[in-house]
Amino acid sequence: MSRELVLILDEVHRLDKAKQDFLLPHVESNLITLIGCTTSNPYHSINPAVRSRSHIFELYRLEAEDMYQAIDRALNDEENGLGDMPLTIEDEALEHFANAANGDLRAALNGLELAAFSTPRTNDETIVIDVATAEACMQKKSFSHDNGGDAHYDVLSAFQKSIRGSDVDASLHYLARLIEAGDLDSIARRMLVCAYEDIGLANPQAGPRVLAAVETAERIGFPEARIPLSVAIVELCLSPKSNTAYKAMDAALSDIRAGDTGDVPIHLKDAHYKGAETLGRGVDYKYPHAYESGWVEQQYLPNKLKQKQYYHPKDTGKFEKSLKQIYEKIKK
Repeated sequence: MSRELVLILDEVHRLDKAKQDFLLPHVESNLITLIGCTTSNPYHSINPAVRSRSHIFELYRLEAEDMYQAIDRALNDEENGLGDMPLTIEDEALEHFANAANGDLRAALNGLELAAFSTPRTNDETIVIDVATAEACMQKKSFSHDNGGDAHYDVLSAFQKSIRGSDVDASLHYLARLIEAGDLDSIARRMLVCAYEDIGLANPQAGPRVLAAVETAERIGFPEARIPLSVAIVELCLSPKSNTAYKAMDAALSDIRAGDTGDVPIHLKDAHYKGAETLGRGVDYKYPHAYESGWVEQQYLPNKLKQKQYYHPKDTGKFEKSLKQIYEKIKK
């Protein structure tokens, strides 16, 4: 009689593609039942062939109430826990164990065990665990942030979306998490992107000022780098928002990639070579600076696209509002 083999692999994402592929036929033939555990996103780290034959369950971090319950059980269980030790744990220390592990019960229990066995006993043979001991034994940041994992990109995503949503407090919160992780490169990239993607023409000075803040932060380093970064973040959040410029660019790129281009109008073609005039190149071009207003009506888009409008200005911010007035005047 055949027996089913259950294979449990922790940190399964560490298996490279070849090793994952090796397991695939054995999973398909039901020779083994594979249970893979990972802290990485399986849609990024597991081969599609393996993933398509799997059921994916996401386990969420424990809430503080759950952590308190588990720690209390460990403190009182004489057989499997620390119940046979004369422990006294201060409320602040208990709170630190429950919260600093950020939902990771194993980290909290490891810290608690380390505190229990490393803390000297008092004169009455009691082991008193205070908050200083708890902090020393946890040796872990109070939030989950892995620069190569989901938590990193989740924080970056929330950071940029909070700026876009003009929420100063949320943006400063996520900035603080990134600062605590020491990730100045990601902070700089996201802030610069926001300045042009989300603020854009509504406050065109935001881009240069963010760049100046980022360069200052890079030069002075942490912890002082937080000062120019915080100034720039508040400006980004409270600036009027406009994505019209890059959306116009995306619309133009969409036409190009779809093959919707057309020929350059003949009066705009290069005329700086012998024989160009004979071919009619640039003959009817009107030089705008030769006109008093610096503008003259003529066609610039190819014939098949001459009615296209990529840019749709908004009334957000004084600068783009003034651009809108000029744009609409030219269009008329």
